[in-house]
Amino acid sequence: LSSLGSDSEVNGGGPEERRVDKFGFIVGSRSTEGPLEEVPLEVLRQRESKWLDMLNNWDKWMAKKHKKIRLRCQKGIPPSLRGRAWQYLSGSKVKLEQNVGKFDELDLLTGDPKWLDVIERDLHRQFPFHEMFVSRGGHGQQDLFRVLKAYTLYRPEEGYCQAQAPIAAVLLMHMPAEQAFWCLVQICEKYLPGYYSEKLEAIQLDGQILFSLLHKVSPVAYKHLSKQKIDPILYMTEWFMCAFSRTLPWSSVLRVWDMFFCEGVKIIFRVGLVLLKHTLGSSDKLKSCQGQYETMERLRALSPKIMQETFLVQEVIELPVTERQIEREHLIQLKKWREMHGELQCKSPPRLHGAKAINDAEPPTRKALEPVPSIIVPPGPAPVPKARKSKEKSREKSLGGPANGPRAEGNGAPVSTRELLHPQVSPHHQSKESLSSRESEDTYL
Repeated sequence: LSSLGSDSEVNGGGPEERRVDKFGFIVGSRSTEGPLEEVPLEVLRQRESKWLDMLNNWDKWMAKKHKKIRLRCQKGIPPSLRGRAWQYLSGSKVKLEQNVGKFDELDLLTGDPKWLDVIERDLHRQFPFHEMFVSRGGHGQQDLFRVLKAYTLYRPEEGYCQAQAPIAAVLLMHMPAEQAFWCLVQICEKYLPGYYSEKLEAIQLDGQILFSLLHKVSPVAYKHLSKQKIDPILYMTEWFMCAFSRTLPWSSVLRVWDMFFCEGVKIIFRVGLVLLKHTLGSSDKLKSCQGQYETMERLRALSPKIMQETFLVQEVIELPVTERQIEREHLIQLKKWREMHGELQCKSPPRLHGAKAINDAEPPTRKALEPVPSIIVPPGPAPVPKARKSKEKSREKSLGGPANGPRAEGNGAPVSTRELLHPQVSPHHQSKESLSSRESEDTYL
C-alpha cells in the first residue's frame, strides 16, 4: 500500500481513465468484489420517504418508535441519507450543535508534531482504491488529516491510534469534515470507549468477552482455538478497532455500520461470532486448519460467502447475543483482569449500547435537530401584488422613476441589484477544496 497514492500509479493513467463503482471504489479493486444486493428502485424510494419522515421528526421517533428505527437500520439505510442518519443515530448532530465553532478552532491549531508525523504517514494507506483518497494531497487525504489532527487536540491524553484512520475515512465518504469529526468523537467516547487508548486494555477485555461468548455460540470453534492456544487479540483486534471496515466487502461494511450506529457494539460482537462460527465451527471446516499457522491463515482469508451482504446481515440479526450478556461477561472479565493485572490504567467512560442509550443519556433539543439550509437566498424586495401593479406604474410615471428602485440602507446608500444577487460571502462560509462543514445534510441527499 505504501507505493500507492496517485492516479498514474494505480491504473497507469490520469483520472479520466479511471472507472469507479457506485461506492466510489476503482472498478476491479478488492473492496468491490462479490455479488451486491440490489434494492429495487421503487423500494429504495419508499425507504427514502420513510427515512426523511423519521429524520424530520427524530425526537418523536426515538421516544416512541425506536424498534421501528432499529428494523429500518437492519434493512439498510438509503445511500442518499446514510450520512445524515449516522449523525442522528450517533448523537453527533447534537454534539456539533452544542460545540459550534469548536472544530474550526481545533483546525487552526498546529497540533503535536509527534502525532502529525504518524498521521501523515498513514494518510495514503486508507482505502487507496477509493476515488476520494487515491490522490496524494487530494481533498480526501487533506480532510482525513484535519479530522485526525483535531481529535489529538480534542483528546490530547489519548492522542492518535492508527485504527482511527479507517474509521474517519469511512465517515468522510459520507459527510463533511466537521460532521465526521464529531461522529468520530461519539464512536471513541460512546460506542467504543478505551479502544484507542495507549495500552489497548478495552480491546483486550472485549477479546476475552468475545471468546467467552463463542463458547455458547460455537463450542467447536471455541475448543479448536483453545487447543491451538490462539489468543483473541491475534485475530479480532483489527475487526473490532476498525469496525470491520478493512475486513468485509464494502456493501457488507455499510450494512454492518447501519446496525452498529443503531444498536451499538453488540453488532460488532455478533459479526465476529458469525465469522468464527462459519469459519471454524464444524469438523469439516477444521480439516484444513490442523495447526496454529493454518488457523490464522484461514481467519486472515475469510470465505467470501460468509462475508456476503445478505447472508452475513441475516446471520447477525438472528444471532441471540444481547447487551445484557455482553455486560455480564464484561464484569466477569474485568474481575479476572484485576486479579491478574490490577486496576485498569485507562479510565474510560461507560459504554453506551447504541442510539437509544445515547439519546436517553443526552436528549437533544429541537433546535439541535433542525437542518441548516445549504442555500441561503439574500433578502430582496417583497413581491408586489398584481392589483397594485397598475397604480405603481402610474405613480412611477408621475415621479419620473421606478417605484421599486435600489433600496437604501440605514446610512442612505443604495443597494444595487448586483449586490443583492451576489452578496459578499463571510470568510467562514467560503469554500475550501472540500465541502464546507456548515453545509446541511441536503448536500448528501
